[in-house]
Amino acid sequence: MARIELDLAHAYTANPKQDSDYALLPLKMTFEDGGAYALLGPSGCGKTTMLNIMSGLVTPSTGSVTFDGIDMTRATPQARNIAQVFQFPVIYDTMTVFENLAFPLRNRKAPMAQINKRVGEIAEMLELSSQLNQRAAGLAADAKQKISLGRGLVRPDVSAVLFDEPLTVIDPHLKWQLRRKLKQIHHELKLTLIYVTHDQIEALTFADQVMVMTRGRAVQVGTAVDLFERPRHTFVGHFIGSPGMNFIAGEAKFDRVEVAGLTLDIPPGRQLPDGPIKLGIRPEYLKPVQANSSGALPATVLQLQDVGTHTILSATLGGQTLKARLLSGMTGWTKGDKVWLNAMNEHTCFYKNEEILP
Repeated sequence: MARIELDLAHAYTANPKQDSDYALLPLKMTFEDGGAYALLGPSGCGKTTMLNIMSGLVTPSTGSVTFDGIDMTRATPQARNIAQVFQFPVIYDTMTVFENLAFPLRNRKAPMAQINKRVGEIAEMLELSSQLNQRAAGLAADAKQKISLGRGLVRPDVSAVLFDEPLTVIDPHLKWQLRRKLKQIHHELKLTLIYVTHDQIEALTFADQVMVMTRGRAVQVGTAVDLFERPRHTFVGHFIGSPGMNFIAGEAKFDRVEVAGLTLDIPPGRQLPDGPIKLGIRPEYLKPVQANSSGALPATVLQLQDVGTHTILSATLGGQTLKARLLSGMTGWTKGDKVWLNAMNEHTCFYKNEEILP
């Protein structure tokens, strides 16, 4: 295992001149030895490029990659001792499950006793023990991907294991089982795991630290609580959560904020710069209150959606659509009704130029 440090930028074209020319804008990131990380973001944001730079499949345009302080920027994948699991299963169909799992160890001339022991441990963790003597060709897609995962995990001396959206081909009802298994394996083996995904549930349930990316830029690194409670960028607020964070345009003046013609007092002890500002508040914290309550805004109900576990109230305010997540069964409004929503409370965040204010 290794401590991996990135200080780099990358473009697939020569002489990049503007941000849009870069696949990865300049960034610095440290992946600690033994940590579980996720790279989260939409397609094309640079997640896989970063993973391939770490593994040595891509050399960054500028900057460096170090493993435990040793410059590995131009080292081969073999020299980096990285295991990588790809989006689709990469296995040897003519081999048995045991032979597939043992292949990385046999290539390194490991003693047979060590191979048997390690393959047995990984197979048990992935619930493949009963299939060790079966040929891989006849297995279902989820079992084949388990083999790919196992082959990445079987070497105890790897610097890190990199996962590039490994659950894409897995049936939805099996994904949670494999996520649970990966989390269990991380706790038991203490490997450095770096997991690429566009699925926030996968990222937040697997990783201790999540890097949220958009358009080649890493906009925030933090825990699930950090990303939910204090998104540092409006993109993180939109991307994390279901529904995403509400953003309400306003104008800060002294110790107040004007929103849709109403004036709201900001929380005690806060200071905001004068000028345009956005209030960010999660649907979970945007609650209906009595008319004219302090910190509340009057909105017009658009619709109510009861999804079983909760109800989503959609309302409009000055041309902006707001969403509140309420208890299931709260259906006391109809389209066109006025509802007062508590937009200013201890969970409200403030943004200027899309960045959070301290």
